[in-house]
Parts: sequence; structure tokens; C-alpha cells
Amino acid sequence: MVTDVILQMDAVTKVYNGTVPALRGVNLTVREREFLAVMGPSGSGKSTLLHLIGALDRPTSGEIHVAGVRLAAVRDLDSFRSRMVGFVFQLHNLIPTLTALENIEVPMHVGPLSRRARRERAEGLLALVGLDDRADHLPARLSGGERQRVAIARALANAPRLLLADEPSGNLDSASGAEVVAAFRRLNREQRTTVLIVTHDPAIARATDRIVLLHDGKILRDEPVKDPYWRDLQEFKASGLGQALLEGKVPETVQGLGLEALLPGLQQVLVST
Repeated sequence: MVTDVILQMDAVTKVYNGTVPALRGVNLTVREREFLAVMGPSGSGKSTLLHLIGALDRPTSGEIHVAGVRLAAVRDLDSFRSRMVGFVFQLHNLIPTLTALENIEVPMHVGPLSRRARRERAEGLLALVGLDDRADHLPARLSGGERQRVAIARALANAPRLLLADEPSGNLDSASGAEVVAAFRRLNREQRTTVLIVTHDPAIARATDRIVLLHDGKILRDEPVKDPYWRDLQEFKASGLGQALLEGKVPETVQGLGLEALLPGLQQVLVST
């Protein structure tokens, strides 16, 4: 197996109750440090795929390797998951009586770290998701996006090589969802964590580098997302300034910057994105 492959699925099927097929011969390769989204309609097999990758369930047939390890041969799956895979679900499942910092420390209590080391790592992870100023807050005092970012930090407590997220922004408004996606992107870029997100939201999927589309338990498409320059243009096009330029207007706040002369060219670029 190629050494930089973190996930390899070969002809994986999953049939429930002996008659209900959820996955039909899925082949999927994910390399280290990839950031990808899995999309598809309800019932397409997205969550089943995630559960199999995370060793929360077993395939009916086929082989799954995570970090070069054949899952079917792993005896202690709990230990394997705690070391290799982090999970973020739609419901953050934070413990309401613990602070943000204490919630992040929970998975580390079963490991070799001292109390001080656990605290220092939790503080670092909070800073990584931009919440170092919320360390002493209980979940009830955090916004939905903040609670989900704490859940992301908790999923990273034991430094997993693969982070799996199942509809992580499903219960959030668009602004909070954008915060969560930005946190995943930062983890992928700065920590080089491999991230796989299951989502129904096209905006979230476009923020990744690759989109896998499932339909009726099969991979219908597997394509790279257009480059970051294109994504930046999309965001600019949706902004107030971008919309004004599309309408042939230069807002007073940016007049005098020479945009008037560039307006035809800018409009052409925005229309084409």
C-alpha cells in the first residue's frame, strides 16, 4: 500500500437485515492531509460510509484499511479509534456541567498524560479553534458555533490522524456554520490533519478540496473542487461589494480607488464565476 494513503476502501458493501443495501461496492482512496466532503441525498449511504471508516460498524464485504491497518484484523477497536480517528457529530454532545476546557480534557483521561499536560494540550487546542477566551465557559454560555468548535477541539485531544465529521453544521445558522468550516480548514492547513466531512450543504462542500458524491450506495462522482482562487471569487461575488459591481455600481465607500475604469473587466470576471 502507498505510504501516504490514510484510507483505502476496496469493494465495500453494507447490507442491513440481510436485504437492505446501504453501500454497494465502494472504492475510495484518501491520502494524508486531504480535506474532502462526502455528499448525497438522504439514504445514499453517507453516514454508513462514515461509520465504517471510523470502525463504528463492520462492512458486509470488502476491505477497509486506515493508516495501513486492516480494520477487520483489529481486535481492540476502541483503542484503535481513540488513537487514530476523531469524531465530530451534528450534536456536539458536550458535558453540560464541564467547562469548554474540561470537555476537551475528557478523552485524555484514559491516556498517559499528566494533569498538567492534559491542561496544556486542551488550552492549545482551544486556541487552535479560536476559543482560548472561552476556556472557563460552560456549554450553555457558548453559541452553537462555539460549542461545535469545542467538539472539534475535543475530537483532536488524542492527536488522531483522521478526523471524521457527520453533518457538523446541520443545526447551525450560516454564520456559525462558516465558523466551523473555517476551523476545519485551519486544522487541515496548520495541523495537516486529514479531514472528511459528510454534509448536505454545497457551500460547505465547496470549502473543501474534493467532493465525493454518493447515490444509492455508490460513488457517482469523485472530483476536486476548483482552486482556492475560484472559491475566493465566489465569496467576493456574494459580498455586498461584489453584488454592487455586478449591477454596474461603485459604492461611495470605495470610490476614488480606480474601480470605475476596471468595472467592465470586473463584471466579466464575476459573471463567469
